[in-house]
Amino acid sequence: MAPRKIIIDTDPGQDDAFAILLALASPEDLEVLGICAVAGNVPLALTQRNSRIVCELAGRREVRVFAGCEAPLKRKLVTAEYVHGKTGLDGPVLAEPTMPLQPGHAVDFIIDTLRREPVGTVTLCPLGPLTNIATAFLKAPDIVGRVQEIVLMGGAYFEVGNVTPTAEFNIYVDPEAAEIVFKSGVPLVVMPLDVTHKALTSRRWIEGLRSMGTEVGRVAADWADFFERFDVSKYGSDGGPLHDPCVIAYLINPDLFTGRRINVEIETRSELTLGMTVADWWGVTGRPANALFMGALDARGFFDLLTERLARL
Repeated sequence: MAPRKIIIDTDPGQDDAFAILLALASPEDLEVLGICAVAGNVPLALTQRNSRIVCELAGRREVRVFAGCEAPLKRKLVTAEYVHGKTGLDGPVLAEPTMPLQPGHAVDFIIDTLRREPVGTVTLCPLGPLTNIATAFLKAPDIVGRVQEIVLMGGAYFEVGNVTPTAEFNIYVDPEAAEIVFKSGVPLVVMPLDVTHKALTSRRWIEGLRSMGTEVGRVAADWADFFERFDVSKYGSDGGPLHDPCVIAYLINPDLFTGRRINVEIETRSELTLGMTVADWWGVTGRPANALFMGALDARGFFDLLTERLARL
């Protein structure tokens, strides 16, 4: 079977970096058509820089990286340096990237790619706020029906919120964009905190990365060291959740995940629950299902996959 064609939309972030590395290490499964940066964890100037740093680390300078939207559709940007550090990729000492940023806007790249490729052959993989995706859908409604699937990291139900009591960060940053995407009719697979909080790093796993003796292993271990400190302190957990690699792992091996097809609506008006993914897990509303909302993860299989693929780079 031919590799699945994907566009990664991202705001790196250490966990985004792991997701990008996993995708780039899996050419038999995934063809990365391009990487689109969006403002989120840190501002756009840093997310596009960080995307190129990760490509260079993977030895994939030919991958095209585009800069996208620098602010949410209707709101002031909220960032997460308190989690990811001032650069978004704090931890290891990293050189500035030398591979070029592509000319043109990421939104136009998404539109042009979906119009060029056969209908139903391109999967969108948002790892951050959904601003780029929603903007593309608004600008070119004809592309909506051409998308094969959207597999995204965002939202929560049983785990509630990580940036407010009820909202997960990616959805909270641009709830209007999320509403557009969730109402688009495109098949959706959602990796909420309910799943990603089960993808916890461990000291043994991090030291295993370091013991690979490669630059990727060293940098990835340093990223994991820095990234996990926030969640260990906040939740009292033994490690940090690798949110975004869940998206890529699902595309490689969907059997690692278990979920339920449900209706998910996005709260855009309430001051109290802004950005909440109102997930009808028990089917009480009668609204039609619009997302495969994941609830469980084979964590051992997930980390085995991640280790095996990172060792290739």
